[in-house]
Amino acid sequence: MSDRPSFELQVRDPSGARVGRLITARAEVPTPAFMPVATQGAVKALAGEDLLQAGAMMLLANAYHLYLRPGSELVRRLGGLHRFMAWPGPILTDSGGFQVFSLGPFRRVSEEGVQFVSHWDGTRHLFTPEAALVHQEALGADIAMVLDEPPAYGASEEEVRAATERTHRWALRSLQARQRPDQAVYGIIQGGTFPVLRRASAEAVAAMPFDGYAIGGLSFGEPKERTWAMVEESTPFLPTDRPRYLMGVGSPEDLLDGIARGIDLFDSALPTRVARHGALFTPEGRVNVTAARFRDQDVPIDATCDCTACTRVSVAYLHHLFRSRELLAYRLAATHNLRFILGLLEQAREAIKEGRFASFHAGFSAGYRPTDEAVRWEQRIAYGRAASRPRVAAKRERHHEAASPA
Repeated sequence: MSDRPSFELQVRDPSGARVGRLITARAEVPTPAFMPVATQGAVKALAGEDLLQAGAMMLLANAYHLYLRPGSELVRRLGGLHRFMAWPGPILTDSGGFQVFSLGPFRRVSEEGVQFVSHWDGTRHLFTPEAALVHQEALGADIAMVLDEPPAYGASEEEVRAATERTHRWALRSLQARQRPDQAVYGIIQGGTFPVLRRASAEAVAAMPFDGYAIGGLSFGEPKERTWAMVEESTPFLPTDRPRYLMGVGSPEDLLDGIARGIDLFDSALPTRVARHGALFTPEGRVNVTAARFRDQDVPIDATCDCTACTRVSVAYLHHLFRSRELLAYRLAATHNLRFILGLLEQAREAIKEGRFASFHAGFSAGYRPTDEAVRWEQRIAYGRAASRPRVAAKRERHHEAASPA
């Protein structure tokens, strides 16, 4: 392997989809690729062997969370994050920029950086662009993300402009702070859902000598059509010889929609998060294995899948595990969803190489129901109905949900 990170674009389908090779000191990763999320050094309910069997090649961890617990310096002393979590492949670490968005009243943003109040013990911590790189270097990540300020969906154009311009200044400081030549550093494009700001951010960040470029601040609650419109505003400014990373996207249909727009890297906790609630991906769409119709079905959840769950147990058994609240349910379901996602990307790479990605994409989209967005709309409607019920009925519903399988 090369001592310096690099990217090789190998094939570009007529549709715009790309196949490439992400090269790190630790391994080569074929793209487009999906990174399971190991926020605190672990993908929930799964061991490294499960991830390898599912086809995972690269993981995402969060530098903010690992800095707080167990501590980035402790991880460094124990041999680095790869050794600490017994993972042989590359790791990308997020900088803590998402916490700028998610921690709300527990953080304060200034030109210097972001001051957090720890959600563990209430202690105060300052993350600067320079400190974010120091912590990621201590963790030993193969790819480090710069500190950015993603604005909330619905923020005013003035607020988004200020956050985006600060992100650009922090990006320059991050480049000046980097110390490890073997660690790739990716810049992040912001701009909210304002086309003019997205274009300006993409142009500004692409002019900086990063090893890769991420499109951030999306999937924050905006409609899907706005997400893809902002991706399309950004990609024309990005160099073709560097990887393009769309942050926080992981439903099957969204992955193919992103690949169609020239995206190379994705991450999301969605596949494992919904799995823990019994939602499993199949070629015909997302199903809820806790539904009564699966109680006596002596067939795999997906006959085309080669994961541990589908090759060894029936859907009736999975149904039983969830209804009995057995922890094995989470492991088998999460393994299946990741194998489905990673297998889908394997098929997408082959389709791109053979120049048939557009038909592959169209065929999958035509048969995959319900989509993630449709499920979310159904849930919003259901929650809205629950909120409008009398207080006693709502309390009874919450009690029922608390007693049901996770």
